[in-house]
Amino acid sequence: MTQTHLPRVSIQTQDFDLNAEIAALRARDGRVGAVCSFIGTVRDRTAGEPDAISSMELEHYPGMTEQSIEAMIDAAHARFDIFGARVIHRVGLLQPLDQIVMVAVTSAHRGQSFAACEFLMDYLKTQAPFWKKEQTPVGARWVDARVSDDAALAKWGITASNG
Repeated sequence: MTQTHLPRVSIQTQDFDLNAEIAALRARDGRVGAVCSFIGTVRDRTAGEPDAISSMELEHYPGMTEQSIEAMIDAAHARFDIFGARVIHRVGLLQPLDQIVMVAVTSAHRGQSFAACEFLMDYLKTQAPFWKKEQTPVGARWVDARVSDDAALAKWGITASNG
């Protein structure tokens, strides 16, 4: 039984409960033998930058963001033998240690869940229409995608479109 009543994508300001989300994703689906999840949190500094981050503000393009992530979940279903996927991404003002993103995937076996989860996270880091601004003691700065994020996406045969 698939979980068609659950939204696959949520863009929200409020925090999320990983345990509740996983329980809902796998509820009453006896096919599930593996669940892989990734939680991203706000760091208090960015690699290569000397200044501490006091907060991060995330913006998105409502409607376009959800549609973009839905399309990538469809691509994950086409590439991997998975049953369900759930992506939650927070927007608004966040503090260091706050949860920012969750990707969870169910499948019969761990390999497909791991791969699909990584595929979705690599996509989110480079292609989903989010804009991040970090606040530091010396002022605000917009966060660009890193070369390493583009390389991670390329291993799936997808060229980054953020350049």
